[in-house]
Amino acid sequence: MSSIAADMFVGRERFATLLLMRLTETVILWLSEDQSFWDDIEEGPRPLSTLGIQQFYLDMKFVLCFASQGRYLSRILHRVVNEIINKAVDAFSATGMDADSILPEDDWFDRVCQEAVDRLTGKPKSIDGEQELNSPTASVSAQSISSVRSHGSS
Repeated sequence: MSSIAADMFVGRERFATLLLMRLTETVILWLSEDQSFWDDIEEGPRPLSTLGIQQFYLDMKFVLCFASQGRYLSRILHRVVNEIINKAVDAFSATGMDADSILPEDDWFDRVCQEAVDRLTGKPKSIDGEQELNSPTASVSAQSISSVRSHGSS
């Protein structure tokens, strides 16, 4: 998205950055204020599962990482994403489950998000310093962040 915006606004990179910052803020603010979404999360027929809270937390951390890498992370976005995370964790905890016991540490989320951003931007990443993820000898399962990382393996 940022490269498209940069192409459209050649010479006006600051404008493109502000546009992407506001777009990201708008989407996240909409999510934070969408009562039907939160009703489903908090009181829906199926409460947020263990995998659901992990994925939701990861998705929100990814928004922060992606916006930071693109230089369009604002204080507003950072605050609202953290509020959304806290609200989702509270909804999960209201089911009687302990979110702290099932959520990995923040550095795990940060590392996984950074790996995802690196892959999306085409930066090569090595596995144990030996292979690149894009290498034809790397296994498909090793390339799948969702299959490897969502199960808590490092």
